[in-house]
Amino acid sequence: MSSSKSVIDRRRFVAGAAALAGSAGLSLPALAQKAGQPEKEALKFGFIKLTDCAPLVIAYEKGYFEDEGLNVQLEAQANWKVLLDRVIDGQLDGAHMLAGQPLGAAVGFGTKADIVTAFSMDMNGNAITVSNAVWAEMKKNLPMQGGKVEHPIKADALKKVVDAWKKEGKTFKMGMVFPVSTHNYELRYWLAAGGLNPGYYTPSDISGTKSADVLLSVTPPPQMPATMEAGTIHGYCVGEPWNQQAVVKGIGVPVITDDEIWKGNPEKVFGVTKAWADKYPNTHIAVVKALIRAGKWLDASMANRIEAVKLLSKSQYVGADAAVIGNSMTGTFEYEKGDKRPAPDFNIFFRNYATYPFYSDAIWYLTQMRRWGQIGEAKPDSWYIDTAKKVYRPDIYLQAAKALIAEKKLLDSEVPKTDGFKGVQGGFIDGVNYDGRKPNDYLAKFKIGLKANDKV
Repeated sequence: MSSSKSVIDRRRFVAGAAALAGSAGLSLPALAQKAGQPEKEALKFGFIKLTDCAPLVIAYEKGYFEDEGLNVQLEAQANWKVLLDRVIDGQLDGAHMLAGQPLGAAVGFGTKADIVTAFSMDMNGNAITVSNAVWAEMKKNLPMQGGKVEHPIKADALKKVVDAWKKEGKTFKMGMVFPVSTHNYELRYWLAAGGLNPGYYTPSDISGTKSADVLLSVTPPPQMPATMEAGTIHGYCVGEPWNQQAVVKGIGVPVITDDEIWKGNPEKVFGVTKAWADKYPNTHIAVVKALIRAGKWLDASMANRIEAVKLLSKSQYVGADAAVIGNSMTGTFEYEKGDKRPAPDFNIFFRNYATYPFYSDAIWYLTQMRRWGQIGEAKPDSWYIDTAKKVYRPDIYLQAAKALIAEKKLLDSEVPKTDGFKGVQGGFIDGVNYDGRKPNDYLAKFKIGLKANDKV
């Protein structure tokens, strides 16, 4: 970074801090202590080649990181485990993470570590795809309208296929990207809503296949289409562009998008270790500021989305054809080949307060960990809330947001007035409502899954 650039950034910070201090009733020194010059300027962030890495890419390509005095390097990672391990050991300063990864680390499922997030990267963005052969069987059980299959498609139709396979002695297998991924929980939710048990995790069996009607296994996102084409799995849940890739290659059919399973579900987060956040508080705020601006840019116009598609298609980012990425990123989604439908909410990066790290989002993931045995013992409601508050950090988000408001880069109305809970949420495919304040009541509503003092 040039010295003149540094001077401009310092002036911008002081002016913005002064305005914010006056509006918030804080002294400038007190505020500057919280959001001063970045303690660390050279940063390396990891990501997986999925379209929802977009906020990182846009913050980099549009110069938002540079505006905050940061020299950022983005580096694609082989898989989610490698990504998490490299954040924990300090090879990466932070990363595009599965929303469940910081929470899984907090409860000690898999790797035990203290990871925090102050930024939610997006809502929605995933789908469930099945092979052509499975789709041909499912389609026989689905209602049609105007020559097309009615959506959303429930797993009841898949249950008939799975039951028929069982009678023939065949095992039905599906892929998801990681044990604590949104994809795992969305796939399990959809299957269970249709009467299929996706299996339980136990201390002696961490594969999550105990008592399973459908066997789920981990497959890295870019390998999903080829793994299904080879017959190793018969379907999968993954983010884009790997569902649309199956359509383009003619090897499978996406049957449901995740916003049809849970409308407005949280998907990825930006995660750092707690030690890193404590050591570099100003840097952390600067990063979140840049990411908030990126999210806002992504949802500002269709022209911006089209530009984002071109950027994401580059080999150093997602590395898929722009036409494939654009299928979902520009407000449509293709199911059967030629059956392209409007999907304006498939990717939400800023609207509906998508960037805010809500405690209730964290608690939903914790309920699913308990439901499927990743949390082996019953926990009181207070435990869920306390755990969420250790991992999700809206206090840091708000410091970043207030600074952006002072700089006139964000509107006050674009920041939620909330205690961190969204209230009772609907929009689930099984009609069950969710209240983040009452996680045990929520778990009690499900026919399939652990609840109360259940053990596998």
